[in-house]
Amino acid sequence: MIQAETKFRVRYAETDQMGYVYYGRYAEYFEVGRVEAMRLLGFSYKDVEDKGILMPVIELNIVYKKPAFYDDEITLITKLQEMPSGYRIKFEYETKNAKNELLNTGTVSLVFIDKKSNKMVKVPDWFQQGLLPFFKANP
Repeated sequence: MIQAETKFRVRYAETDQMGYVYYGRYAEYFEVGRVEAMRLLGFSYKDVEDKGILMPVIELNIVYKKPAFYDDEITLITKLQEMPSGYRIKFEYETKNAKNELLNTGTVSLVFIDKKSNKMVKVPDWFQQGLLPFFKANP
């Protein structure tokens, strides 16, 4: 399993009329967490795209528990709990405030697309090989 933590402060422009973080912003926050988790794995999205692979989101789920507000410090926890297989990779998320209260949970599934053909492809071997050290069982 891979777990990455990203901390940030809510900006005023990210809030709605009620003073809550606008619900749609969490998809953007999840992307930030996913990019940082990929870096921990040794890949940047640019590297992956330079190798001819695109990774579009095909599914996004969010369960909202509590709102976040302007200037709150947020911790976004991004997890990759299992090796990707087939055509997909799935990230899981938890968003917490400075009091460690759970604000929401979510999942995002992406597929691997060949940049030239624009068709889905199985997880590239080089990608899986890069992930293996993170998923090897400890003796």
